[in-house]
Amino acid sequence: MLNRITMSPPVRIAIVGGGQLGKMMTMAAKQMGFHVTVLDPTPASPAGQVADRQIVASFADGSAIRQMAAEADVVTYEFEHIDSDSLIALEESGQAVYPDPKILRVIQNKLTQKQALVGAGISVTPFMPVSSRSDAEHAASIYGFPFLLKSCMGGYDGKGNVLVKSLDEINNAIELLGRCEMMAEKFVPFVCEVSVMVARSIDGDIRSYPLSENEHKENILHRSIVPARVSNIAADRARRAAEAVMSTFSGVGVFCVEMFVTQEEEILINEVAPRPHNSGHYTIEACVTSQFEQQIRAIAGLPLGDASLVSPAVMINLLGEEGHNGPAILDGCAEALALPGVHLHLYGKALTAPKRKMGHVTVTASVFEEAVAVASKAQKMLRVIS
Repeated sequence: MLNRITMSPPVRIAIVGGGQLGKMMTMAAKQMGFHVTVLDPTPASPAGQVADRQIVASFADGSAIRQMAAEADVVTYEFEHIDSDSLIALEESGQAVYPDPKILRVIQNKLTQKQALVGAGISVTPFMPVSSRSDAEHAASIYGFPFLLKSCMGGYDGKGNVLVKSLDEINNAIELLGRCEMMAEKFVPFVCEVSVMVARSIDGDIRSYPLSENEHKENILHRSIVPARVSNIAADRARRAAEAVMSTFSGVGVFCVEMFVTQEEEILINEVAPRPHNSGHYTIEACVTSQFEQQIRAIAGLPLGDASLVSPAVMINLLGEEGHNGPAILDGCAEALALPGVHLHLYGKALTAPKRKMGHVTVTASVFEEAVAVASKAQKMLRVIS
């Protein structure tokens, strides 16, 4: 564990990925005096705008990844859809990489992720591997309709998921997924979806953030409400489940554990992301230590910060409007910022597109109902157009 932070030169951190999560990690690292290099194929990426240096290269460019690592004391990543083999090779050469890329390899594949959780005795949504139409029909006979057919690799924001409602839809679902490695999941009626951001230090200390209640539109996170509107029993079960997940994977850094809460207040793990997450953005203003500072603390070997909630909060994603492609403009900015407790975050993406995540707004208030009401007003005012 670090006892002193060397000021000249500062501890060097490399981040694979220059999107909004990388940007917010970089800002937290710079606040603490660290030197940051990011790797991303997009010049002047959101993280590249605030980092000390950006290497413009593909995530599959092994030479560029090695160059990035040569300039760093520790390597981390902002998203999981990257070449884990390159990161494993770095680690085996003696480079510190957090979270452990061997964990990343397991989590990247939704099937092996679920199998690892089941092996640890953690409750998940029922699932089975699918490699053919007959396998899908077998899943339907067990789970009934509708059920979910998922690609095991690469899906996010609803991509790679198809809800199958009848036998007639199976072939089309397989074609939509691209005949890749697949799995079937039982469709679980749930009261709400929640997530827990949970951090683990190099020394094994674990800190959990309050539950976030998440609402989606067209499979993309629309709104996160904190604290989640669930009972203390459900909240405690969710926290313990998230900490069990973190202990199972022995991750270092911040993980997001997404879960379903059933009518019986049972907690079922849906998915795990080995990184800070959209549903944890509220922590920047509403918690003592943000998820991004926590990530930097963890990978740098520093003590974890206090994850307590300071005030109720509502986070709303700002997505590109339908029919707008091109240079991004945020409409309604002044009106929204005139509202009490509004915190605006724009990610620095030059071009907007329909449903592209361009920023978010978090509303904090001393009273939960006020945060919800103000967030609703701000949402109606803000539009990302071209």
